[in-house]
Amino acid sequence: MIKIKSHLYFIIVIILLGSSLVFASSNNQETNTERYKGSGDRKQGYDKDSYVTNSLSLEKRTGKEANLLQFAQEAPLGLPNLKIPLDNPIDANKINLGRRLFFDRRLSLNDTFSCAICHVPEQGFTSNELSTAIGVEGRSIKRNSPTMYNVAYYSVFFHDGRETTLEQQAWSPLLAQNEMANPSIGYVLKKLKAIKDYEGLFENAFAGKGPTMETVGMALASYQRTLNSGESKFDQWYFGKKDAALSADEKAGFELFTGKGSCSSCHIINDQYALFTDNQFHNTGHGYAVSMAPKPEKVNVQLAPGVFVDVDYEIIKSVSQRTKANDVGLYEVTQNPNDRWKFRTASLRNIELTAPYMHDGAFKSIREVVEFYNHGGVSNELLSPLIKPLNLTEKEIDNLVAFLHALTGNNIQTIVADAFSAPIGDLKTEDPNWAHEAELTN
Repeated sequence: MIKIKSHLYFIIVIILLGSSLVFASSNNQETNTERYKGSGDRKQGYDKDSYVTNSLSLEKRTGKEANLLQFAQEAPLGLPNLKIPLDNPIDANKINLGRRLFFDRRLSLNDTFSCAICHVPEQGFTSNELSTAIGVEGRSIKRNSPTMYNVAYYSVFFHDGRETTLEQQAWSPLLAQNEMANPSIGYVLKKLKAIKDYEGLFENAFAGKGPTMETVGMALASYQRTLNSGESKFDQWYFGKKDAALSADEKAGFELFTGKGSCSSCHIINDQYALFTDNQFHNTGHGYAVSMAPKPEKVNVQLAPGVFVDVDYEIIKSVSQRTKANDVGLYEVTQNPNDRWKFRTASLRNIELTAPYMHDGAFKSIREVVEFYNHGGVSNELLSPLIKPLNLTEKEIDNLVAFLHALTGNNIQTIVADAFSAPIGDLKTEDPNWAHEAELTN
């Protein structure tokens, strides 16, 4: 008991020290004389129209609305034409509504959590700070937040492929008890119908239809279908035939990617376009290792972004979930034993922006991922026959990593700036909320 208390005391001290760095001096909103380098401030007077943040970080977060529709209608160099569902044709009204929903915290049970909390625009529409996501009230999520870039080109969604359309996918986090935690679809729809910010928006986007299960999914899907990013340095070189677009090391990395490294067996490059995924599922051994490996004496615990400490495994076990199921990937969907530890092949586009990597965010750098595959993954009875030791030299690994850095699209800043221009749906005094739950559940 004394040992547990000492660790908890240490954790509390670390958190308090981190907080003191951001909020070291008292705030004075009226004179606006003190500035904070962190991402927030004490928000005194937040409920008044005259409120102005004292955060330098937030003040510099300026957005610029973009013509997102063009990214869905005109495929960037290196990507194929997007297939838009016939029952959900895309237009600006749907996109703008979907973007508003994506950034609205009121879509969660306690009005604090939006889609963008896990899929952060300036962090590659994933979360660079967390290996696995965290939902409302700090609830644990066992998997890493996948990036939203080029999500429309997947044929199945989530790491285990449990949904087959973006419209269906949109509802899963809204209803998951460890994500946005809404008790039912009806609960979300009643809330949306009562929020004044949405008056007329659904009707304008869907020919007079208000919020329904279908229109909410369609709006969110429409926004996500615009987050397409191509015309990377690789695309300019390979498809645009601009020889100078890649360096010698990056070209050498491409030869390894398609040759000795066999990366393109799963991360496919076609003659006219490159999705860098086969939209299939593979057992690389990583999921097996995480599930079946002996538990370590120490666990590296993340207390805050960039703050890690080693804690005895037994202490973690004593304060964590009593039973934490192994993540067996596709098996959870198919119940086929041969699908254990299979996960969807992630696209490699914009990979330099989307750390950490793998379904559980276990690897912090691209190099760590390459080294994992260079060793042949982790042997197990269901290991994909495509996974074998690569015998790459250190220089070859350097070149392969350099090539992967050349896959970043040229419109990233445009998409991020557009996201910054979106209204953030914060709770207002007149909004329905958890304090008025009876109004939403009856």
